[in-house]
Amino acid sequence: MDKFQAFGKNISATFTPFAARTQQYVKEQLGQAEDKTQLPPDYIELEKRVDALKKVHNSMLQVTSQYSHEAYDYPANIKESFSDLSRTVSEKVNLLSSATSPAEAQAALTAPPSAKPQPKTFSHAIARAALNSSHVLSGEHAGAGEDPLATALEKFAIASEKVGEARLAQDSQIQSRFLAGWSTTLNTNIMFATRARKAVENARLSLDATKAAAKNPGFHLPGQPVGRKDGLEEEMTEEARAKVEQAEDEFVGQTEEAVGVMKNVLDTPEPLRNLADLIAAQLEYHKKAYEILSELAPVVDQLQVEQEASYRKAREGA
Repeated sequence: MDKFQAFGKNISATFTPFAARTQQYVKEQLGQAEDKTQLPPDYIELEKRVDALKKVHNSMLQVTSQYSHEAYDYPANIKESFSDLSRTVSEKVNLLSSATSPAEAQAALTAPPSAKPQPKTFSHAIARAALNSSHVLSGEHAGAGEDPLATALEKFAIASEKVGEARLAQDSQIQSRFLAGWSTTLNTNIMFATRARKAVENARLSLDATKAAAKNPGFHLPGQPVGRKDGLEEEMTEEARAKVEQAEDEFVGQTEEAVGVMKNVLDTPEPLRNLADLIAAQLEYHKKAYEILSELAPVVDQLQVEQEASYRKAREGA
């Protein structure tokens, strides 16, 4: 019997604060609460700034999460076969260079994979298409010397694959240095701030419920007019005053803690450092792409100049 009574007291102790907060919340929503404790303006300003920071994180992560998907720039209309993805362009070029017959050249393009399937990025797709195109021209140009367009396409294929590899390196850096950091801030730091703010709201509801109960003793439903006798407000008892003071202390303590948590979230340099890392990764990628294409461009230009000269010479001799 004693255990049952103790259990009942524990349930009551747990349920009563929740019920009081719920009743206070309902009264506020219905516009029936006499007084509502106001939060300090500085606290409200911190809440707005944290909300803005959360919105920014959600917005940026929604877009930049694409860096976690290898094929984010892979064209949907491309149909590549298993053999197309079997080996790297560089491997196929090496196999083609050692081929002594059209059959061996074709086998080089359809060789079984040496490792995992090749990446599905736009640059890799361009590389594979360029190499296949080079092979088609070379096959039709057999015995007639080197086809300058076929040569240029092969060199372009090798360069495009290098650009694709640089893009994958960029994505890896962004995933580890930006996405991981901003996800941690959103799901840990900002979440802690949200919990602290919820604790403040609960403490405020408890405080206002305690004040209302002290002014209007006795159980009543929301909206039920109570609390005055002969037109005079009942004096608050010592017990009621002690409960109000305890609730005020709890509210102040939770507010101070929430202020500290929110300031920490807003002041931490991690998000800006993570953004700097994202920009650095992009810069490195574009720098490498520029270097690769800068090395390729004069080679292709020279092939074009030589073909133009040969074409003019042939026209003049005709």
